[in-house]
Amino acid sequence: MIGYVTVGTNDMDKAAKFYDALLAELGAKRMMEGDTFIAWGASMDSPGIGIIKPYDGEAATVGNGTMVALACDKPETVDRIYKKAIELGAKDEGPAGPRGDTFYAGYFRDLDGNKLNAFCMT
Repeated sequence: MIGYVTVGTNDMDKAAKFYDALLAELGAKRMMEGDTFIAWGASMDSPGIGIIKPYDGEAATVGNGTMVALACDKPETVDRIYKKAIELGAKDEGPAGPRGDTFYAGYFRDLDGNKLNAFCMT
Protein backbone atom coordinates (compact mmCIF):
# COMPACT_ATOMS: atom_id res chain seq x y z
CA MET A 1 0.00 0.00 0.00
CA ILE A 2 2.83 2.47 0.71
CA GLY A 3 4.45 3.84 -2.44
CA TYR A 4 7.28 5.78 -0.81
CA VAL A 5 8.25 7.82 2.23
CA THR A 6 10.51 10.84 2.50
CA VAL A 7 12.60 12.15 5.34
CA GLY A 8 13.84 15.71 5.52
CA THR A 9 17.47 16.70 5.32
CA ASN A 10 19.46 19.88 5.76
CA ASP A 11 22.58 18.45 4.05
CA MET A 12 21.80 16.66 0.78
CA ASP A 13 25.37 15.51 0.12
CA LYS A 14 25.90 14.02 3.57
CA ALA A 15 22.46 12.37 3.62
CA ALA A 16 22.91 11.03 0.07
CA LYS A 17 26.18 9.31 1.00
CA PHE A 18 24.57 7.81 4.12
CA TYR A 19 21.56 6.42 2.24
CA ASP A 20 23.57 5.29 -0.82
CA ALA A 21 25.69 3.07 1.44
CA LEU A 22 22.91 1.97 3.80
CA LEU A 23 20.26 1.12 1.20
CA ALA A 24 22.76 -0.67 -1.04
CA GLU A 25 22.78 -3.29 1.71
CA LEU A 26 19.13 -3.98 0.81
CA GLY A 27 19.72 -3.97 -2.94
CA ALA A 28 18.26 -0.48 -3.45
CA LYS A 29 19.72 2.18 -5.70
CA ARG A 30 18.90 5.73 -6.70
CA MET A 31 15.76 5.69 -8.84
CA MET A 32 15.03 9.42 -9.17
CA GLU A 33 16.72 12.65 -8.17
CA GLY A 34 16.46 16.38 -8.60
CA ASP A 35 17.85 19.52 -7.02
CA THR A 36 15.89 19.03 -3.78
CA PHE A 37 15.34 15.26 -3.51
CA ILE A 38 16.78 11.79 -4.09
CA ALA A 39 14.68 8.61 -4.07
CA TRP A 40 15.92 5.03 -3.70
CA GLY A 41 14.21 1.74 -4.40
CA ALA A 42 14.80 -1.85 -5.41
CA SER A 43 12.46 -1.40 -8.39
CA MET A 44 9.95 1.13 -9.65
CA ASP A 45 7.04 -1.10 -8.59
CA SER A 46 8.13 -1.54 -4.96
CA PRO A 47 8.06 0.96 -2.09
CA GLY A 48 10.88 3.48 -1.92
CA ILE A 49 12.46 5.98 0.43
CA GLY A 50 13.70 9.46 -0.32
CA ILE A 51 15.46 12.43 1.22
CA ILE A 52 14.10 15.87 0.55
CA LYS A 53 14.66 19.53 1.31
CA PRO A 54 11.35 20.83 2.69
CA TYR A 55 9.19 22.59 0.09
CA ASP A 56 8.56 25.58 2.36
CA GLY A 57 12.27 26.40 2.48
CA GLU A 58 12.41 26.01 6.25
CA ALA A 59 14.88 23.72 8.02
CA ALA A 60 14.09 20.02 8.00
CA THR A 61 13.04 18.78 11.45
CA VAL A 62 12.42 15.35 12.89
CA GLY A 63 8.80 14.22 13.25
CA ASN A 64 8.09 13.15 16.83
CA GLY A 65 6.73 9.60 16.62
CA THR A 66 7.60 9.27 12.93
CA MET A 67 9.69 6.28 11.89
CA VAL A 68 10.58 4.52 8.65
CA ALA A 69 10.81 0.73 8.87
CA LEU A 70 13.10 -1.11 6.43
CA ALA A 71 11.84 -4.65 5.77
CA CYS A 72 14.50 -7.36 5.89
CA ASP A 73 14.38 -11.05 5.08
CA LYS A 74 16.07 -12.46 8.20
CA PRO A 75 17.70 -11.43 11.51
CA GLU A 76 21.18 -11.53 9.98
CA THR A 77 20.13 -8.87 7.48
CA VAL A 78 18.70 -6.73 10.29
CA ASP A 79 22.03 -7.06 12.12
CA ARG A 80 23.95 -6.06 8.98
CA ILE A 81 21.75 -3.02 8.27
CA TYR A 82 21.83 -1.84 11.88
CA LYS A 83 25.63 -2.25 12.06
CA LYS A 84 26.10 -0.43 8.74
CA ALA A 85 23.93 2.48 9.90
CA ILE A 86 25.99 2.86 13.09
CA GLU A 87 29.24 2.64 11.07
CA LEU A 88 27.91 5.44 8.84
CA GLY A 89 27.36 7.70 11.85
CA ALA A 90 23.78 6.88 12.82
CA LYS A 91 22.75 7.16 16.47
CA ASP A 92 21.65 4.02 18.31
CA GLU A 93 17.98 3.99 19.32
CA GLY A 94 17.85 0.32 20.35
CA PRO A 95 20.29 -2.38 19.21
CA ALA A 96 19.26 -5.16 16.86
CA GLY A 97 17.62 -8.04 18.66
CA PRO A 98 14.35 -9.83 19.34
CA ARG A 99 11.31 -7.83 20.42
CA GLY A 100 8.81 -10.40 21.59
CA ASP A 101 8.43 -13.83 20.03
CA THR A 102 8.19 -13.05 16.32
CA PHE A 103 9.65 -9.56 15.75
CA TYR A 104 13.36 -8.78 15.34
CA ALA A 105 14.52 -5.17 14.89
CA GLY A 106 17.27 -2.60 15.34
CA TYR A 107 16.50 1.11 15.71
CA PHE A 108 18.65 4.10 14.76
CA ARG A 109 18.55 7.77 13.78
CA ASP A 110 20.12 8.94 10.54
CA LEU A 111 22.50 11.90 10.30
CA ASP A 112 19.57 14.37 10.37
CA GLY A 113 17.91 12.69 13.36
CA ASN A 114 15.18 10.83 11.43
CA LYS A 115 14.26 7.55 13.14
CA LEU A 116 14.47 4.30 11.19
CA ASN A 117 14.47 0.65 12.00
CA ALA A 118 15.47 -2.51 10.20
CA PHE A 119 13.11 -5.39 11.01
CA CYS A 120 11.94 -8.87 10.08
CA MET A 121 9.35 -11.29 11.31
CA THR A 122 10.82 -14.50 12.73
